[in-house]
Amino acid sequence: MHVSVGFNHYHIIYTFFLIIIILYDKIEKQLTIRIVFLSNFSPSYSRLQVFFANIVLINETRGELNEKLERWRHNLEFRGFRLSRSKTEYLKCGFSGREGEGGEVTMGGVIVPRVEKFKYLGSIVEEKGDIAKDISHRIRVGWQKWKKASGVLCDKRIYLKLKGTVYRMIVQPTLLYGAECWPIKKTQVQRLMVAEMRMIRWMYGYNRLDRIRNVVIRERVGVAPLKDKLRETRLRWFGHVKRRSVGALVRRCEAIHLLDCRRGRGRPKMSWNMIIRSDMKSLGLTEDMAQDRNL
Repeated sequence: MHVSVGFNHYHIIYTFFLIIIILYDKIEKQLTIRIVFLSNFSPSYSRLQVFFANIVLINETRGELNEKLERWRHNLEFRGFRLSRSKTEYLKCGFSGREGEGGEVTMGGVIVPRVEKFKYLGSIVEEKGDIAKDISHRIRVGWQKWKKASGVLCDKRIYLKLKGTVYRMIVQPTLLYGAECWPIKKTQVQRLMVAEMRMIRWMYGYNRLDRIRNVVIRERVGVAPLKDKLRETRLRWFGHVKRRSVGALVRRCEAIHLLDCRRGRGRPKMSWNMIIRSDMKSLGLTEDMAQDRNL
């Protein structure tokens, strides 16, 4: 078992394993457990990650999960902590399309309820690996952050360029949180662009009836198109990944192959690798360029 400390979104898309998330409340000394079950994961990647206050336990099967969960429960309660049964939930992520083994996830004889999604480190993890709910959550949180800063963003006495700077520093990072790993579709990009353009027009003080083009408003405010910002974020993260050693976990995930899986009928889902290849092709880049930080 391997222990690491850090912050990582990459596992949301590419790792196929069982996750237990335990959130520690220092005041009430309660532990809230959230579980993600992902079938068909190679056991050689089982490990323990520590994300500040979040403990992630990874297993391949429900049986192993129940055993490890009981060990954690016994050891924590023996030291005076208490696991919250009412806040515990689990999520089975069948990215491979296979049902896998049956049964229930239990903790202390209590069945843990199964959910279709839950929030982990600010991102919405869904059962089928989609990001539609995460996109909606980002737009909603972005508007909340925009409303908190509206006293500055909507003040007509403040220069437009300064408003643009405030927007890029406060609102845009919230809107694009976790975007470096999104296998995003064109329709979802359009949703984000529409939400951002509404914010920028409100800052500028004009609406669509004024018949001012979006390009003109963006130039005056000093905010680049969201589509370009998404591409920049993805390629920056791609460079970080490629510069890691081959033995690093984030690189080992690239070598996972599910030999027993059968792809369903219809067009395959857009993957992160496919989007990265499209980005590099549109900009005339190659993977070897990721090793050069000056580019």
